[in-house]
Amino acid sequence: MAALRVVVSPPSSTGGRRVRVDGTILGLAYGLADVAEFLRRAGLEGVSEADVEQSELVEWRGGGPDVWNAPAP
Repeated sequence: MAALRVVVSPPSSTGGRRVRVDGTILGLAYGLADVAEFLRRAGLEGVSEADVEQSELVEWRGGGPDVWNAPAP
């Protein structure tokens, strides 16, 4: 089985970051726990917040796993 391709988009202007797995939008995450839950729903068992933060499967765009708010104008 090929590894999933996970992309976490830059923070939106209203807060949160869109999460895509293999091109499919799974939802809007507001923290690491949300990303971990989306990955569990995509079939990855036992995913923790630490796993999400450190995983090479996750491509963070517009900031790393510690960035959840859009930059101030």
